[in-house]
Amino acid sequence: MPDKIGKYTVVREVGRGSTGIVYLSHDAYYGRDVAIKVYNMDTGGDEERAKIARKMFLSEAHLVGMLQHPHILPIYDAGEENGHCYIVTEHVHGARTLAAYCRPDNLLRIDDTVEIVFKCAKALHYAHSRGVIHRDVKPSNIMLTQDSDVRIIDFGIALVSDSDISRIEGIAGSPSYMSPEQVQSFELTNRSDLYSLGAVMYELLTGARPFRAGNLHKLLHQIVYATPPPIHTMRKDVPEELETVVALALQKEPAKRCKSGLDFAADLTRVHQRLREANARIDRQEQFGVLRRLKFFHEFSHAEIWEVLRASSWQDYAAGEEIVKEGEMDDRFYILVTGKCVVERHSQRVGALDTGDCFGETSYVPGAKRTATIRAAAAVTVLKVSSTLLEQVSAACQLRFNRVFLSALIARLQSAERARPPPRKPAATLARRRRRLLLCRPCTYCSSRTTPRPHAFWSRACARAATVSIMPSTGVKGCCAPPRGSSTSS
Repeated sequence: MPDKIGKYTVVREVGRGSTGIVYLSHDAYYGRDVAIKVYNMDTGGDEERAKIARKMFLSEAHLVGMLQHPHILPIYDAGEENGHCYIVTEHVHGARTLAAYCRPDNLLRIDDTVEIVFKCAKALHYAHSRGVIHRDVKPSNIMLTQDSDVRIIDFGIALVSDSDISRIEGIAGSPSYMSPEQVQSFELTNRSDLYSLGAVMYELLTGARPFRAGNLHKLLHQIVYATPPPIHTMRKDVPEELETVVALALQKEPAKRCKSGLDFAADLTRVHQRLREANARIDRQEQFGVLRRLKFFHEFSHAEIWEVLRASSWQDYAAGEEIVKEGEMDDRFYILVTGKCVVERHSQRVGALDTGDCFGETSYVPGAKRTATIRAAAAVTVLKVSSTLLEQVSAACQLRFNRVFLSALIARLQSAERARPPPRKPAATLARRRRRLLLCRPCTYCSSRTTPRPHAFWSRACARAATVSIMPSTGVKGCCAPPRGSSTSS
């Protein structure tokens, strides 16, 4: 790893791909951290790959200072040093790409997805209005910041109008998100990017790509001729209006799609408004106020509560409805916002939970199954915190959450231990005790029960309290422990 690249001090490597390496660096002049992508020009003698890498560098270098939009990652600088070409961009601390939210078990909320795609559509409209077609819109090229803001990145294969830089010809980009005209190498317009954005939205909503095939030839054939499976067959809570917007973006003919990213964004705005009208749930600010009053969050700062809120979903359950089922695997933590729940094991009630309590401790063990069923005793509201999203909040928030959650869990276990009745002695032990009592006889001095000893019966108290005389010649049985100070007769 180099110590410096140009005027920038290299801190550490943060990523590596087929086209180059990304370093976290520091710009001492402006006092800010930056990300530097160093293109891989050493292609092992493959002149074609080297030529493509240089074209990608020149394409991004041409955009320095050209695209100034809040949802496009700004390019600050570009240069060449010792045969290495590099691009300098903004470094967004804690950001992650949308690829993390394309799995069926880690999907974003529908309204969050609509908001993200809305911002992307506005950003693409801005780029298109300046003659730039991205050509590689996909989840891994869209970053989500810790503040739930969006950055579109990687304009390496973008088409720039009125540019003297030769474009990368042929099929360039990620096939799964390419438009039909792109896979057929037809002339591209801004509507090709809108198709790709529609494919991204389809995957964010369902956890599956619109088209999947065993090889590239079949995949490209599906993109040109096939229709993707309806969204509602994979996620039933997606409203019909939103599915219509996605279907419009995935039209085969460019003329049937939205004319611009602005139109796409307008359609999403209408859907978002209907979603908010249809959902009776309280909005985020009200949710924040409710969480602040819960005993679980008393030690959290305001910023940490917002982080947990963004990593979670808010869900209502009717009386008798199962929240967690015994034997199932789940990676979520649960906090009871309102209402009460009962805890059942093997269909038997073993405990209860009240407002502010937490459960879901098996999420700390990957692949572990739930050991009990949690059922709503009445109508309840539950905060479901994704363990995957929790890993992406700040370290301070993670430590606070884990400490409070585990402290609550330990307190509940200690309470259950105190309430448990003392264990019953085994039947064999009781039988032995009964047999011993049958063999015992009363001490003739103090009348207490004692166990037999050779030739005499006396209690231990009596034996300690006085001089004991045993009469072996006659074998007299009984307590021979006279009061202290008295003489013993033979």
